[in-house]
Amino acid sequence: DFLCISLVNGFTQLRYNLGDRTVILQTLQKVHANGNTWHSLNAGRVGNEGYLDLDGINVTRKASPGMNALDTHSDFFVGGVSSLNLVNPMAIENEPTGFSGCIREIVINNRELNLTVTDPKGGANIGDCDGTHCGYTVCKNNGTCQVENSGFSCSCPREWTGTMCEQSIYCSQNTCGSHALCIPQPSSFSYTCACALGWTGKYCDNKIRFYIAKFVGNSYIKYTDPFYGKRDLQYSRLSLNFTTNQTEGLIAWMGKSEDEDNDFLAIGLVNGTLKVMINLGERISVPLMHSKYFTCSDGRWHFITVVQNQTCIKVYLDEELILFEDIDPQRKYTALNYGGICYFGGFEIGRKINIVTTGLFQKEFIGKIKDVVLFQDSKKIQLMKAEGYNIHDGNSGN
Repeated sequence: DFLCISLVNGFTQLRYNLGDRTVILQTLQKVHANGNTWHSLNAGRVGNEGYLDLDGINVTRKASPGMNALDTHSDFFVGGVSSLNLVNPMAIENEPTGFSGCIREIVINNRELNLTVTDPKGGANIGDCDGTHCGYTVCKNNGTCQVENSGFSCSCPREWTGTMCEQSIYCSQNTCGSHALCIPQPSSFSYTCACALGWTGKYCDNKIRFYIAKFVGNSYIKYTDPFYGKRDLQYSRLSLNFTTNQTEGLIAWMGKSEDEDNDFLAIGLVNGTLKVMINLGERISVPLMHSKYFTCSDGRWHFITVVQNQTCIKVYLDEELILFEDIDPQRKYTALNYGGICYFGGFEIGRKINIVTTGLFQKEFIGKIKDVVLFQDSKKIQLMKAEGYNIHDGNSGN
């Protein structure tokens, strides 16, 4: 299997093979070979339907019967390969040669690659394309970069300031403490302070301890499992107590959540109903709960346990077995490779729940969580020792 983008006689080609035949798409127009015109290229596939877009002009190859998964376990090469005989003869039209030119802003599956000296795994014969202190991302938030004798300067849009337009004007005079993030509020021409875990108050200058985590919206805890390397990932388990009066919210997410191929186990509320989803390799999901469990948004404490035994999933609510499902009798994927990462209540500030979960859940959790236990551990997770923001002490007040 392969997927390859190349230049052929001035045209851009996308070729891919999922195991049965090679699909070829070619742009309608040639690229400008004058060395000073940037082109925007969008290429990829959904199943075996391919698309190739050069500067907004799209070519699509409709899906047809056949294989629809790309099985590649090699490195990702840009501009050339370490040895030209690695290139499948069907991946290009002519003899393979390395690319001469400039490449920037590579985004794969919604993740941007950092084209720096240190980030790639390796490479050879690569230089700085711009040749000045102005790269395409030097000035943030659509700022314009100007080359100066001493380096560069940024001309910023109206709502941004700072050397690289990195700071909102609403946060330029903020009084948030050292344990806080300033969150701009353009609608009120103001800001709020998001407090790091263990701190509270308007300016995040009051230290707190908690054993019950209270989530107030725009809150999250990210816990890194120190025992991940020793876990048997075919037999996972997550249990916790929660209380809420909201009908929507992501309670817990075991998984890295960096791209759509990451394994995950998710617990949340949708329309007041408990929803458990699990992906062991191909986004196979457990269905929604039965409607008689609409009682989870009643402001009472509820105890939930999710047990994964290879592809068999058991869900207990208040110690009653409410779901027992084999999500893949073929046993194609049996391990929950969650990367040792567990999120509670939401994701990092700025990451929207509905986007990260691809619509599985719509909102962050508002309520309280306590007594989180992973696998068969004898001790509860110390949520205080994780990272997170906007978490309050659930023992005090409501």
